[in-house]
Amino acid sequence: MSLSRSEKEAVIQEVTDLAATAQTLVMAEYRGITVADMTRLRSNARGNGVNLSVLKNTLARRAVAGSAFEVVSDQMTGPLIYGFSTDAVAAARVVAEFAKTNDKLVIRGGASSGKALDVAGVKQLASIPPKEVLLAQLLGLMQSPVSRMARVLAALAEQRGAGQPAEAAAA
Repeated sequence: MSLSRSEKEAVIQEVTDLAATAQTLVMAEYRGITVADMTRLRSNARGNGVNLSVLKNTLARRAVAGSAFEVVSDQMTGPLIYGFSTDAVAAARVVAEFAKTNDKLVIRGGASSGKALDVAGVKQLASIPPKEVLLAQLLGLMQSPVSRMARVLAALAEQRGAGQPAEAAAA
């Protein structure tokens, strides 16, 4: 079933809007995936703020023309699912985690910050911890010197406090 011209324009506009707000695009070949698995992937993607779409490649190329994702338009061939996310790592993480459990989903590439990513780049991007974990690690690093200083001062105060009664008893 082919789309009418107005339907194609609507799809292009929708994907163009997605590309304008997204930080990352991940493309994966979905040939042979069951409907149940695809539904599970889409549900997981929605929960993580990723928009997954199966698009005609010509429409996808037109939609990303002029955007930061135009660098991968030459890779848009074959049956692909496109994952756009505003979070820099969410799309890569969702697709990579699903690909670990389902060998029929094959990551083809992606783009982030105007740079094309190969399969290894997408997997590397997916391995970055979530934003909340990174913030917690940063906070831990910032608190570390302060807590060490507090421990040293407490030990010093305890040492001086322990020495005082002995000196007072001797006097």
